[in-house]
Amino acid sequence: MTGPTEAVATVGERVNVGTSGMGAYVARPDRPGTYPGVLIGFEIFGVTPYIRRMADRVASLGYLAIAPDFHHRDAPGVELTADAEGRSRGLELTRRLTRASVAEDLDATREYLERRPEATGAEAMVGFSLGGHIGFVAAAHLKLKALAAFYPGWLTGGDIPLSTPEPTLELTDDISGRVLLVLGEGDHLIDAEQRDRIAARFAGTRHDLVVYPWAPHGFACDERESYDADYTRHAWSLVAKVLAEEL
Repeated sequence: MTGPTEAVATVGERVNVGTSGMGAYVARPDRPGTYPGVLIGFEIFGVTPYIRRMADRVASLGYLAIAPDFHHRDAPGVELTADAEGRSRGLELTRRLTRASVAEDLDATREYLERRPEATGAEAMVGFSLGGHIGFVAAAHLKLKALAAFYPGWLTGGDIPLSTPEPTLELTDDISGRVLLVLGEGDHLIDAEQRDRIAARFAGTRHDLVVYPWAPHGFACDERESYDADYTRHAWSLVAKVLAEEL
């Protein structure tokens, strides 16, 4: 299936996923039909208004988008801002995530999508920062057809529990779907050495690696001072193309 050539109207709702009561935001086209499921991975700040808009944006391309609340065990429903206090709290919550707990939440999300009559299953993921990192786990664990990861941090080391027992980048061999990596040259979390390691690890795989000159971390988030509209517009054209070609 390929997405529509122009955006369609969407509807969104909050739902509970799985037996743990994990919350999630779901958006879909406002018309009858069945749609591939696309997971949306949040930044460290939770399922914020920005992330819900990104789910709406994906849904407008012709998909059923779901943004799970991976922080639900420690701070269900948390919505932080991208200031110093929000970053501190978001990092604290991020350090409580483990690969096993995230995999459990991914399984619950997949099972939820399989029960929705308008969904064809969990088939792709679009993730931002921490959500891009989670996207690597999802692509390997769920065998997704496609992953679009915006500036995924902590991939190459063991700085957070999610990137242990081995760096998450080492899951690349388990990823069979296409991967789009969108990075910024000025990203303080992903320096040139890390970009080189990521590029080398993906050599010979089905991937697209785009590095925008001077772009800082979070350049695609319109709630940040680092937002760059031109880079964001171009990056989303690539996301739409990858999803349409792979789903």
